[in-house]
Amino acid sequence: MRDGGSGDSAMSENDDKRHAEYGDATPASGAGATAVRRLAGRLRAHRLLSSAVAVAVVAAVAVPLVLAGSGADARPCTPVSDATRALAGDPAAATEALDPGDRLDRFGGAKRLLAHDGFCGDGARALGRVIDAGTRASGPGKPHTMAQARSAYAVAAALSGREVPAALAPSVARMLAEYEVDALRDDGFEGFGSDDVTGPAVPAAEAALDDHGWVRLGRFLSPGEAHATFEYGDRYADVTADIPALVAELAKNPEAFAVLYDAHRAQLAHYLERLTRQGGDPAYRPGDRYATPTTWTDNDLQDLAEHIGTLMALRSGYAKDGTVQDVAAFDRSVREHSRGTFRPVSHHLTTRPPMGDIADRPTSGPLRGDVMDGRRQMFTVLDRWATQRGVPADRAAAMRQLMDDSYVRALWMIHVERF
Repeated sequence: MRDGGSGDSAMSENDDKRHAEYGDATPASGAGATAVRRLAGRLRAHRLLSSAVAVAVVAAVAVPLVLAGSGADARPCTPVSDATRALAGDPAAATEALDPGDRLDRFGGAKRLLAHDGFCGDGARALGRVIDAGTRASGPGKPHTMAQARSAYAVAAALSGREVPAALAPSVARMLAEYEVDALRDDGFEGFGSDDVTGPAVPAAEAALDDHGWVRLGRFLSPGEAHATFEYGDRYADVTADIPALVAELAKNPEAFAVLYDAHRAQLAHYLERLTRQGGDPAYRPGDRYATPTTWTDNDLQDLAEHIGTLMALRSGYAKDGTVQDVAAFDRSVREHSRGTFRPVSHHLTTRPPMGDIADRPTSGPLRGDVMDGRRQMFTVLDRWATQRGVPADRAAAMRQLMDDSYVRALWMIHVERF
């Protein structure tokens, strides 16, 4: 995710196009992640390195552990080599080092880089910069490539089921924000479930409509963009990118929490802008016997509300079990790291920016009110959009209700099953 600027909610179509379209780890218990998975199931300064050099870079981090600190405070840590650090300045090489390949035959590279019980000094922060370089789109308006999308999958898989160091967590959260549409689709999408996924990423052509006219990987997708299929798992290689588990881990860190929360709220604004005045899908085909114009858009809005509710439930649960010891300080940090408020423009948009630009869309102002009142933050945006677009009152009320139901259910189920 790239740094974004600030904008006005009433910006023109041209402004919107310019801004929104171009614009120390030990095995985790997994209890919180299990609850999130159950909820998802129920709710729905050099250039490209040569291959030999890239292999050497990956291998360079897999060195014997050393001790950080002294005496009783000494703990094992993995040093991050200068060669690995240099990847942050060479995005193409960083992507090559992380890319697991279409069949995950090179997944060991990402695992050797990231799957360690703690990094020495600023090693975790340095690896965060490598992740950013290797998975981020090349610039505003640029779609993700297949190699970048596969690399995002590899990072998520390498860190699944592990505690994520505090210095690394924000970068991992930014990676998920960079692939917001794909990360929201952690349990499969409509007719495109995990059994249908054949690799860690799919090209744009496979993300489009299927033979029945169903969207496969999401609505309003950017043409030409590859997508990470985090729902893919290789049971023979024992490789899985467990997004609910990763989110549950990242939510312990206030900066990472803010990044994920920002991404969900930016996605909500982006999504509403592209709906019809009835809150439906403009691509709906009359005569579809499987759906109405609002069937799948309602489903998407429920998913978004669920993910926002899940974040709030995790924060509350971690406060309850002592993972977050100072809730007031945690909340202040989330506010400080949040970029601001994201409001939809007042008119219908037909643009299809790439995923990286969604999370980087300009803010509409500072985040106001109770940051942790996710329901209020959602409905302030939804109600404003409905008023400006002239959405019929009964339809606006129905959208509000279905989002509220999903949000509340997420709060309740996480607490029942985890906390």
